[in-house]
Amino acid sequence: MHPSDYKLLIFDWDGTLADSVSRIVEAMHAASTRSGFPLRDDLAVKGIIGLGLPEAIRTLYPEIADHELITYREHYADHYIAAEAVPSPLFEGVIESMDAFRAEGYHLAVATGKARRGLDRVLKAHGWDDYFDITRAADETASKPHPLMLEQIVAHCGVKPQQALMVGDSSFDLLMARNAGMDSVAVSYGAQSIESLKAYEPKLAIDRFSELRDWLVQRA
Repeated sequence: MHPSDYKLLIFDWDGTLADSVSRIVEAMHAASTRSGFPLRDDLAVKGIIGLGLPEAIRTLYPEIADHELITYREHYADHYIAAEAVPSPLFEGVIESMDAFRAEGYHLAVATGKARRGLDRVLKAHGWDDYFDITRAADETASKPHPLMLEQIVAHCGVKPQQALMVGDSSFDLLMARNAGMDSVAVSYGAQSIESLKAYEPKLAIDRFSELRDWLVQRA
């Protein structure tokens, strides 16, 4: 039996489950340099993590032409895939908490700004190919903060939006949840500051992943 009134837990990947933000920033800088675009500072790059890659690049470089975008994406992918030869580690407490959530009967899902190819690669690297009920990647649905990926996830799991909880580290995660009529949890250790995330009225703000399970158990 679920220890809370939620039945479905949906997680962002980068900066929420996986400690990959610094690698994304590094890969964006490398792609900018190789593509001949001016570097944006780390804060600006962190500010676009969570969007689909084309949307992220266009946010940083609104003037970019379509053919330049294709090249930029290739440079980014080359650098990121090389860096991910050893996959970014999961944050402390993630594996134990996720196994507990599964044992407690929650539906589990991932909603990410990654492309499907990239998501499948990291899931495989962590032995999580078949771990989640459903995963949605940005290139097979609408990019955050559009609610489409959450709508697809709740439909697949057969639950109402009010029975689902979105956990993320970016404004795009929390705004997507709001757009889907869903509660959210903000994590303070990812891409964006917890102060900026609180503007989206998450039900909970956590500094460590394990605090999510503690909170859900207390709701029982």
